[in-house]
Amino acid sequence: MLKKKFGMISLGCDKNRVDGERILGEIRANGCEIVNDLSQAEVLIVNTCAFLNAAREEGINEIISAAGTRGNSRLEKIVVSGCMSEKFIGELFPALTEADVFLGIHDVKELFPALEQAYRGERVNAVGRCGEVLSPRVVSTPDRYKYLKIADGCSNFCTYCLIPKIRGKYRSYPMDELVEEARSLGDTEELILVAQDTTRYGEDQGQNNFVNLIKKISKLDNICHIRLLYCYPEKIDGALIAEIRDNPKILKYLDIPLQHSENRILKLMGRRGTREEYGKLFERLRREIPGIALRTTFITGFPSETEEEHRALISFIKEQKFENAGIFAYSREPETPAYKMKGQIPAGVKKRRQRELYEAQREVSKNFLRSFVGKTLPVVCDGVNGEGTGFTGRAYFQAPEIDGNVFFTSPRAKEGEIYHIRIEEAADYDLIGTAVSD
Repeated sequence: MLKKKFGMISLGCDKNRVDGERILGEIRANGCEIVNDLSQAEVLIVNTCAFLNAAREEGINEIISAAGTRGNSRLEKIVVSGCMSEKFIGELFPALTEADVFLGIHDVKELFPALEQAYRGERVNAVGRCGEVLSPRVVSTPDRYKYLKIADGCSNFCTYCLIPKIRGKYRSYPMDELVEEARSLGDTEELILVAQDTTRYGEDQGQNNFVNLIKKISKLDNICHIRLLYCYPEKIDGALIAEIRDNPKILKYLDIPLQHSENRILKLMGRRGTREEYGKLFERLRREIPGIALRTTFITGFPSETEEEHRALISFIKEQKFENAGIFAYSREPETPAYKMKGQIPAGVKKRRQRELYEAQREVSKNFLRSFVGKTLPVVCDGVNGEGTGFTGRAYFQAPEIDGNVFFTSPRAKEGEIYHIRIEEAADYDLIGTAVSD
């Protein structure tokens, strides 16, 4: 049996991270060592993203860079996994000769058979050899937060998005298996539910079961809090709102990807809903769940977007006062309907619009954070800050890796524990304070 030291570079989103953790689980199940120091790895796995061209370039650069260390390091084999090999294997396999093995998004069980072939001198295309299974994971995040991917694929078919062509139609994972997986993760301060669209959980099997899934996971003693990401606005109904409001384990935080505010652009994007409907939803959420934090994402520079529509989106951001928002310049992706649309926006215009949207959101975020100065907030400690002068953590309205932080001083603090922090200063996206005694 192959006994090597494995390292992994995992790129892209949190859903892809979970896929990478299943590969790590397969490595451990085969009795091999996983190393954090990549210079010690004999086999390097690059788990790639293919959502945007920039992500594909990043993956290729990582592979080529790693290959350049051969001869000066312990590296023997490079495995490419994830979305990029799944979608573009026809182009990659003949061209990217630096890689020894290619795996698709579900080919976890093929890792070791393919490596055995590679060590016999073959280059191996194993994409599509295996079926989808919820295999055991090695969690790569800190114990204080972990991800649970509840479905794969997408059936929304937004006109700018490659995900359905990469991962197929929406498929909910069996509820009992998800509950057991959440239990197997051990003590978890924050379990983050993810999918391309969490709010459609179960619909592919005939019935929406998202609230039922949340209820079952909430009964697990090892899960302290649950955070909900990627909740599409048209599926946020009274039952979900009530569950968020009344379930003490659910953090009062919702990530609701909108992508735009203007009706014409939303229709061109293939998005459901209108500016008016979104406004009514946010008003209801804030009314029925006091203190709820709302996060969203926007795409600027979509084909034919006018300056007037751009200004209207700025107005929408200022009007709705989202606690957090991500803003992306439209990326023209082949094989998507938007690729062929007339009125493609020049790159310079997209960058300028992105800056202006971020400026609007920065002011909203800063004003929101200023409201906490002088108050005390419960904050989960994420560890020592980068300068080693204090600690960093997050309040309930800050999701890991995508939102801001709370930087605080304390005589001592333990990662994963919750501390009461008196807020003394607000920056654009972060808070600064001092731990106080209970």
